[in-house]
Amino acid sequence: MLLQWKKEHKDQAIRDIQQFFYDERGEEIGEIAAENVLDFFSAQLGQHFYNQGIKDSLNVVRDRLGAVEDDLYALERK
Repeated sequence: MLLQWKKEHKDQAIRDIQQFFYDERGEEIGEIAAENVLDFFSAQLGQHFYNQGIKDSLNVVRDRLGAVEDDLYALERK
């Protein structure tokens, strides 16, 4: 697993999952079940979100480098 949860963030995510199940399905699930859901989705989907974040970051860096390049060309003396 790529993601290392801080305890307070993981605990909040577990509570959020429990609340989601209650709100959407009328089911009360325990902490272990909610943690299993979190672990499952982290393992199955985490890499996809991570990879998309890398692609998005790369696009931002490319855009910024393009802007810097434009600024440098504007400084050329003619």
